[in-house]
Amino acid sequence: MEDALDHAVWTALITRQSGFALGQQGARRFRPDVAPFAAARDDSPESLAALGDLMADGETDVYLLQRTEIVLPATLTAPMTAPGVQMVKRRAGDAPALREEIVRLTAANIPDMRALIDLTRPGPFRARTVELGDYFGIRVGGRLAAMAGERLKLPGFTEVSAVCTHPDFRGRGFGAALTVFAGRRIEARGETPFLHTYASNAGAIRLYEKLGYEVRCGVHVAVLAKPAQDA
Repeated sequence: MEDALDHAVWTALITRQSGFALGQQGARRFRPDVAPFAAARDDSPESLAALGDLMADGETDVYLLQRTEIVLPATLTAPMTAPGVQMVKRRAGDAPALREEIVRLTAANIPDMRALIDLTRPGPFRARTVELGDYFGIRVGGRLAAMAGERLKLPGFTEVSAVCTHPDFRGRGFGAALTVFAGRRIEARGETPFLHTYASNAGAIRLYEKLGYEVRCGVHVAVLAKPAQDA
């Protein structure tokens, strides 16, 4: 069952999140205002050509995220690539005690969420990303101090994502508490939480290990661009 996590973006786009998908059998992507992720079904010439066709001339910032090595069609470039890790919840983790309340975030909170995302840069977040799942936050003095939520969803699994804390409030366990909170809600639905982070982010990996996550595999991350065609 975990094999689907090797190609989590593709699996999400053809199953639980197909309603957010653009594309056909060979390649799909999320609607650009929802999430920047795309995936080809496989490395066949037909699938890779379909991936290239999903991007407009001159378009940038479309992400690939997968376990297998990334292969691109000639029509696309990858200005940025990086190794990442995929982690899966394997055991119970300890949540730090909080005095602050964890609250549900909705579309009305998007300005605050975008401001925190832009400041801390935990990963890509678009105007409608909040529609992919539940998001939660901690406010201190009316300010959004930290947040976390759900992103990719595939049968039996939901990804914890957008875990971030404002620099003014770091060291108080907010990120850990929100990760545990989001994960427990996922588990209550009978699903397994998983997440991604860059392989270079040793601090985040150590934190997630303390919270019960284990590295399942390495993943490849690429940010794609499609050069504009000469007139």
